Amino acid sequence: MTTVYAAMRDRFLALDPEAETATARVADDLDDRALECVAVHPDTPDRVFVGTVESGLWRSIDRGETFERVGAEAIEQDAVMATAVSPHDPDVIWVGTEPSRVYRSTDGGDTWEHRDGLVDLPSSDEWAFPPRPHTHHVRWIEPDPHDPDHLYVAVEAGALVTTHDGGETWTDRVADSRRDTHSMATHSNAPGRAWCAAGDGYAETADGGETWTHPQEGLDRTYCWSVAVDPGDPDRALVSAARGAREAHTAERAETYVYRREGSERWERLDDRGLPLGEGVTRPVLAAGDPGEFYALSNRGLFRSDDAGGSWSAVAVEWPERTSEQTARGLAVLP
Repeated sequence: MTTVYAAMRDRFLALDPEAETATARVADDLDDRALECVAVHPDTPDRVFVGTVESGLWRSIDRGETFERVGAEAIEQDAVMATAVSPHDPDVIWVGTEPSRVYRSTDGGDTWEHRDGLVDLPSSDEWAFPPRPHTHHVRWIEPDPHDPDHLYVAVEAGALVTTHDGGETWTDRVADSRRDTHSMATHSNAPGRAWCAAGDGYAETADGGETWTHPQEGLDRTYCWSVAVDPGDPDRALVSAARGAREAHTAERAETYVYRREGSERWERLDDRGLPLGEGVTRPVLAAGDPGEFYALSNRGLFRSDDAGGSWSAVAVEWPERTSEQTARGLAVLP
């Protein structure tokens, strides 16, 4: 049974999207907590992690029915902006915060340790989040599915950095990496490859982040927010993008689109496919399910494609009326 965990700013839902009418389990523990990110591992589907902007990290052990806060004493920051579960070990959990810090748990979230040294990198003096330039945060953590000690860590804004020893040491940004990475993707059948959606454009690497290329042809919007790659074909990627931050995040000014790229072809905008795009649509968060299956979550709801983005249909969920004014925060799919 496929399970989708979807987070808007103040609403978390767990649902079966393939049911005739999707039954959503609403997590009352998370209501009005300014949700920010979601992480889950297929080997431990009952255990879900949700980061919040003001209330730290929360964990569910019953598929999102109930949540409890974890790591409150060890994770010094209340703003948990990124979280990820190691694909190699479901007990290894990563968290990124504002101000920028990285924490790791090796026991499923019971205890935590600070992986020091991130803000000692030479480029850190240039890091700043434009709406709050006095600070910055870890926007995304992407574990490498082929190396348990290799992670990509995106700082918003200023750097995409890496570690090759589980956070013992950090490698600073390289010259051709993006500076404003919002999300990333890797692939279990594509060693060394990673995909990056950033405010300063799209990028991808084939050598584990040592060098990056920027295939932009066909992207008529380059403020990229979310990227997902087909589990059945690493040469097929989807990305959501707008002209700028206001068009991506602000409902009254929103105009966002989703694009698809196959192989070395130019990006194709997925207009008129059943997925709401354009004016009034805040930037969708994308996620992949089974091969050829994608999900998109925006202020217009949750949508699913089973033909690699060729067509989309709404997942029947009753969202609160205020959802239309929000941005999607997190989306995780367990095929």
